[in-house]
Amino acid sequence: MPDFEMEWRDALFASWPVDPGRLAPRLPDRLAVDTFDGDAYLSVVPFAIRNIRPEGLPAAIGLSTPELNLRTYVSCDDAPGVYFFSLDADDLLSVVGARLFNHLPYYWADMGYEPDRPDGRVQFSSRRQTPGSRAARFDATYGPDGERFQPEPGSLAHFLVERYRYFAEGADGAVRYSAIEHDPWQLRPATWSVATNTLFRTNGFEAPGDGPHLVYGAPQTVSAAATERWE
Repeated sequence: MPDFEMEWRDALFASWPVDPGRLAPRLPDRLAVDTFDGDAYLSVVPFAIRNIRPEGLPAAIGLSTPELNLRTYVSCDDAPGVYFFSLDADDLLSVVGARLFNHLPYYWADMGYEPDRPDGRVQFSSRRQTPGSRAARFDATYGPDGERFQPEPGSLAHFLVERYRYFAEGADGAVRYSAIEHDPWQLRPATWSVATNTLFRTNGFEAPGDGPHLVYGAPQTVSAAATERWE
């Protein structure tokens, strides 16, 4: 598989602290839960992928789709990264390709994405459609609410967003990874209003009780390498 280029837009990171012991049994054997001040984190991340295409090809031929994921933060041999429990997208070709070649738990969903509303908010909804999968529903309105900042190393925001690889488990049980390249995140505090969010229940977790840590990301130009076996 080739490397890919894309843009990320309207990314919201909604993150809750959880007991690391709740996550460790759900990870591949070589992955360890990464923690901040003793807490693991689960994050719901809605955003839009625009113009995804093989590296070097013009943006005009790329595919675009909203995406919604539930992720946590891990390390493998002390290398930090992200691990996805589920990813939903409304482009069926992208879903099939990501499952086959990137070893990621993608699902096809009917998604609504309405950016640039007059109130400055993003309307985002998702209803999973993959036959035989557990139902997953999400419906929220969100947007930035504060001044832009670049997260400082050692801060919670930096821990949550400055991740430059994801890990996955291959069909043979081996850990695989993909390197992700982009500029450091420019963030703003965020607020949201949630009508429905079943991602925790769908993935076998109890819904966290307290409100999440919320940040909104500026647009990013991103390149993602083909997945490789972690040796």
